[in-house]
Amino acid sequence: MKYIKYKTDSQGEDSNVFWVTMSDLLLGLVVVFLVLFVFAITGFTQNKVNEQEKQYEVTEKIAEELQKNNIKVDVDKFSGRIKISDLELFALNSSELSPKGKAYMSKFVPVYLNTIMKDKKIRENITGIIIEGHTDSQTFAGAKSEEEKYYRNMDLSLKRASAVAQYIVFSKYSGKEAYQKDLFKLLSIEGKGPSEPVFVNGKEDYAKSRRVELKLMFKDQSILDSLTK
Repeated sequence: MKYIKYKTDSQGEDSNVFWVTMSDLLLGLVVVFLVLFVFAITGFTQNKVNEQEKQYEVTEKIAEELQKNNIKVDVDKFSGRIKISDLELFALNSSELSPKGKAYMSKFVPVYLNTIMKDKKIRENITGIIIEGHTDSQTFAGAKSEEEKYYRNMDLSLKRASAVAQYIVFSKYSGKEAYQKDLFKLLSIEGKGPSEPVFVNGKEDYAKSRRVELKLMFKDQSILDSLTK
C-alpha cells in the first residue's frame, strides 16, 4: 500500500489569514464610515429643518403684526423678504419719497422694527437687514442705448433703496431710537435694477417688478437659501 503525503504550505495559510483579516478590517471601516455618514446627513437635514422653522416663525410674526396694523405689504414667510410696491412710495421715475410714501413708512417702519428688534430671541438670530431697490425691464425714459438704460435703472433702484434707509435712520417717526446702536450695524442697501423682474403667467408684471424689498439675513442664511431655491 502506498501512502500519499500532502505537503502543507504554512506560508500560504498565513498569507490567506492575513488577507482575510485585512478584508474584514476594510469592510468594518466601510460600515463605520457609512454609519457616520448617515448620522451626519440626518443631523444636517434636521438642522436645516429646525432653522427653517425658526426663520418662518420670525417672518410669520412680522406678517401678523403688519396685518394687525392694516399695513399693505407682501411678505414671503420662507425667505424673510418684504416687498413694497413703488406705487406706495415714489412718484414715477423719482427716488424721493412721496407724501404718500412718507405716510406709509411712518406706519410700516415702527411696526417692522419693533417686531424684529424688541424680541431678544428674534434679534439674536438676525445678522442683517438689506434694503433692495428694484425696477422693471422697460426702456427708461430718455435712455439712448441699452447701456444707458441699464445704468439709469440701476441708479434709480439704488437711490430708492437709499431713500428708504434714510427715512429709517433720520425720521423721528421710524421708532429707531431704542434700537439705534444695533440697527446701524444691521442696515445695508443694494440696487438691483431690472435684474430680478416679477413674472405673472409667464409675462413680466411691471408694477410688481417696481418695488423696494427688505430682506432679513439670519445666522444660518446658507441653510435658508438652500431650502428656498
